[in-house]
Order: sequence, then C-alpha cells, then structure tokens
Amino acid sequence: MTCLPEEHVVIENITPSVDCGAFPIKRVAGEEVNVEASVYAAGHHELAVTLLHREREAEQWAAIPMRHLGNNQWTASFTVPHAGRHVYSVSAWVDAYLTWQKKLAQLVEAQQDVSVDLLIGVGLMEQAASRAARRDADKLRLAAKRLGKTCSPQKALELAADARIQALMSSYGERLHATTYAPVLEVIVDRPRAGFSAWYELFPRSCAETPGQHGTFKDCERWLPYIAAMGFDVLYLPPIHPIGITARKGRNNSVVCEAGDPGTPWAIGSPAGGHKAIHPELGTVTDLKSLVSAAREYGIELALDIAFQCSPDHPYVQQHPTWFQRRPDGTIQYAENPPKKYQDIFPLEFDNADRATLWQELRSVVQHWIDQGITVFRVDNPHTKPFAFWDWLITSLKQDHPGLIFLSEAFTQPKVMARLAKLGFTQSYTYFTWRRSKWELIEYITQLTQTELAEYFRPNFWPNTPDILMDYLQEGGRPAFQARLVLSATLSSNYGIYGPAFELCVNLPLEAGSEEYLDSEKYELKHWAVDDPVSIAPLIARVNHIRHESPALQNTRNTRVQHVDNEQLLAYSRWDAAGTDYLLVVVNLDAHRTQAGWVTIDAVPRGISSSEPYRVTDLLTGHSYNWVGLRNYVILDPLVLPAHIFRISCDKPVDVGPQSRQGG
Repeated sequence: MTCLPEEHVVIENITPSVDCGAFPIKRVAGEEVNVEASVYAAGHHELAVTLLHREREAEQWAAIPMRHLGNNQWTASFTVPHAGRHVYSVSAWVDAYLTWQKKLAQLVEAQQDVSVDLLIGVGLMEQAASRAARRDADKLRLAAKRLGKTCSPQKALELAADARIQALMSSYGERLHATTYAPVLEVIVDRPRAGFSAWYELFPRSCAETPGQHGTFKDCERWLPYIAAMGFDVLYLPPIHPIGITARKGRNNSVVCEAGDPGTPWAIGSPAGGHKAIHPELGTVTDLKSLVSAAREYGIELALDIAFQCSPDHPYVQQHPTWFQRRPDGTIQYAENPPKKYQDIFPLEFDNADRATLWQELRSVVQHWIDQGITVFRVDNPHTKPFAFWDWLITSLKQDHPGLIFLSEAFTQPKVMARLAKLGFTQSYTYFTWRRSKWELIEYITQLTQTELAEYFRPNFWPNTPDILMDYLQEGGRPAFQARLVLSATLSSNYGIYGPAFELCVNLPLEAGSEEYLDSEKYELKHWAVDDPVSIAPLIARVNHIRHESPALQNTRNTRVQHVDNEQLLAYSRWDAAGTDYLLVVVNLDAHRTQAGWVTIDAVPRGISSSEPYRVTDLLTGHSYNWVGLRNYVILDPLVLPAHIFRISCDKPVDVGPQSRQGG
C-alpha cells in the first residue's frame, strides 16, 4: 500500500501499526513510540523524511527528522506524554538541495567542471531566501553570494555542507513531490498502571473475622495492610451486587441450595436491586467509597467486576422482558457453556428490538461505578457480547475518562481475544494459565512479544482464578505455586492471583480431571488462615518488591528467551528501555526434582569480558555469584526455591540490538 496514487515518493510499511492502521497501537504515558518506514523514490534523488505526531484533537503537527538506516528504511521516535489519543504519520519529499549537494560532491571528486552546478546551488539558496524569515533570508542570500563568487570547487563543497546552511535549507528549501502517508495512524495512550500492575482478587464476603459470618466492605478494609504488604496495587472484587434467589446454586455448584448458602456473586440481581445496587450484607455505597479511599492510602486501586448478565430475580427481567432470549415454550434461556450449566443466570440478548435502550442502560451501569470513584474494571466474558457494543462502550467512556482500565476476561479463541484488545480493552487474560511445558511457554511468550500482538494486546498473566485450578498446581503443590508466581510476575508486566487460595497453595480439585476447586469460594463463604506456615506470601512480597524496583520488569515486550540445555529449565532475560537494568530469570518447571543445566545468554552488558569474572546477584535470596562469559551453570531444587532472578551488574548500558529496544 502506498500513500498516493502518484508514486514520485513512496511511503510504505510503517511500523508500528495494527492491521495497516485499522486499529490503534497501545502505549502508556511517558513511553516512546519507535517508528520505522520504508521510503524511496525513483532515480538518484535525496529524500527528506519526517515523523509527524500530535494529540488527536490538536491542530498542529510536531515534526521530527527521521534517520536513514540504509536500504530505504527510516526511523525516529516520539514520546506520548499523557493518557488520551495520539496520532502519527510520515511525510517525505525530494530534497532538491541535498540532491544538488550530493551531485556536487560527486563532480568535485571526479574533477569535473562545476561552474553551472554552482549556479544551480545559488538559485536554490535564493529561492529558499524568498520563503524565509528576514534574518534567515539574509543568511541565505549571503551564502548564495559567497557560493557564486567562489572559484574553488572544494571551498564550494565546504560551504554547501555547512551545518547552519543545511539547517536553513531544510527549513526553507524546495520540497519536491511532498507526500504524507494517509490515513494517519493512532495510539491509545493509557496511564502507567495500564502497563504495569499486580492484581489481587478477593471475595469481600469471605473477609469476616468470625468463621461463617458474611464479610463486609469494612472487613475488607482490614485486609488492606496484608494485601499492601505483599506488594499488590489493584484489589479486584468479584460482583458486589445483590444475588438472586431463584435457582440459586448450592455448595460445589449443586443445583440444590440449602439454607444459608450465599449463592454465586455472578448471579446478579434480586428484589434488592440490580447492577447499580450493592449486596445488602456487604454494606452501603458509603462503605464502598470508604474502602476505595482507604485502599488509595496504601497505593491500591479498587477494581470491580462488570458482568452483564442477570439472575432470574433481576429487575430487568420484569421491566425489560425483550432484553432476554425466549425459548419456544416461553421460558427464558439460561446460560450454558457445555457441559456447564448456569440455571441461576440469564444472558442478555444484545441484538433485541430494544437494543439502543439496553446499550445505554449498560453504559450507565459503568458510569454509575465511575461516579463512586472506580476507574478499573474486570469485564466478565466479553466475548459473548457483540464487538460493536464494546467498541462503542469503551470508546465513549474513555472520551470523558481517559484513565479507565478495562481487563478482558475472555478465555476463548485467539482471534476473538485479539479483536477485543483491538477494540479498546486495556489488558487481557491469556492462555498462560494453561501453558506449563517449556516449549509451550516459549512459543506463547514469543507470540506475545515479537509479533503484531505486542502493539495492542497487553497480557495479564493469572496462574489461577476462582474458575481455574490448573493441573500443574494440583500436581506440584507449593513448589508449583512458587514457580508459577515467578513466571507470571516476571514474564508479564501485568499479572494477578486469586487469593488467598494462591498464597495458601490451595490445590484440591472438585474431582479428578476437573479445574474446579473443591468447596469453591464461588458458592460458599470461606475463612482464610493467612498466617498458615504453608503460605508463600513472603515470596510474593519479595517478587513484587523486585518488580517495583526493577525497570526491566515494568513492560512486557522486552523479553528474550535464552538457551538452557535442560527441558525442565526455562531461562529468559529482561531489560529496561535505557539498557541499564538487566535481569536473567531461570525457573525450574519440575515441581518435584532438582534440575541443573548450562544457561547461554546472547546479550550481556557491554564491558563484560568473555574471560574475566563478573558479578550476578539473585534478587530472591540476595546471594551473589561470580560468572565468566556467556555460558554458566545453574541448579534449582524446587523444595528450596524453584527460581533465580539474577541481576547482572553493569556500569554500561546493555547491548541488546535494535529490535529489542522497543518500548513496553
């Protein structure tokens, strides 16, 4: 694709872009966007190429000269300063002055007559002077006069190459066949937490101090010091709305509900209200605002679950019967994901005859919670709703609230997950939860960091959720939880855990082959003994501390898998954009046996000798080691600690190559 049918100057293959510019790329405030483009013209003309960028609503472009990399490739970078939308493009033209200057140099080197060529240069300078401001015009006319009078080809060449004259000619010189790539490309710029966050999922109803008692928002406040001590900065609460009575599920998803069973929070709605109401036993709106405020004092943001579905008792069922799908017998179709059945949940029919009213109502639900001080949302099953709905909803809300963060909980087909990210979801759940072998992890992290996905799909790695207890955790016990913690927290700049089940290493499934927890918290109140010695909370706190003090771990795209000669050991390096923080992570994937091997790293800080020792420090333990060269021996006992997070000491920036220097 070229920018104009008249191809005097061709601009193509601009990166980064998504689907040739059909969708925005994503960055966070303060981050650089490194742009490359292929730009060329027929003949032997010299080109000037400029990167243009501006805020989407601004009128004036900022222009940055692009640097020629060779082979018709050009590059430049710009910084996006704050949340919102930014646009960028590339402009290019034949630079008559540079073309003349290059030809003049060739003629002088060949010792040919340049008298006529000097007159051409004089003319170019005088034309530029006619377009210049007064002081600049005087400088150009003086240069033209000197060029016209010189009798030495070498002095003429020196005058033409004078940096001050070149700068003036760049500003005022003739721009032949000027072309700007169209349409412009776009960047969604999010606030920094969109690119770097640690989520902790907690059921507030299980926060009570007394076993068997329903927890409240006030009880949840008492958990904040514990959550903050582990280093989490997002506290995610499952739905906080009234829970339906009709077809309420009992313990372990039983269709028989016994007295006292609280039901699942995702069966939203009762006579007490719907999506804008709070479950009476949790507290009031005032209590919620108090929790939001208290969390902020600990540096924690509250995230709420948005689940657009209803229990049979939701007010919408009576008030808006057309919003639901009817079966031939007149009953409403409940939710199913065979073999799972959700008799206590009615899906909404988004393409009903009253669609406009439904969509506006659902937007008002999100706006209601924004008004209570919530700006982070985890969205349940967005892949079961129309793409057009999410495009409209997220775009319209972020116009007024650019700092909103939406996490997509879409465990579905890869292209569907990707489409939701393209449409505006800030972060996305991933398949990491099920990737357990070395080759699976390498393939997946390579896909997320080295393909077009990296430009718009921000992965959020979760080793467990209330719905998913993966087989690796069931089989591996505490070492498996430790390994998955390090993997999720150091492979992705955004990660989360469902706690306290995770730090307490809860790994009993409902039955063999099931990913469901036995006695799942989704269907009953729990009382967690967080001081249990089995808890890996101290390790979580250490890992999160490392994340916060290591710029290398604060974006996802700067990840490179390293070679290790053991299929049970995974090694990968991470570095910051400045190249001053270099980490090497090694994880033992075998939860039962000690594994050892030789790690070969292909990029180390400049200045490290291949023959002299250098220092590496394991940030998890504080132990330091002397290494030599690029190939070194590691050994990991999962019963002690299944991972290393090495910092390689360096005084000089790490040399990782141009491709890996892209931002996070």
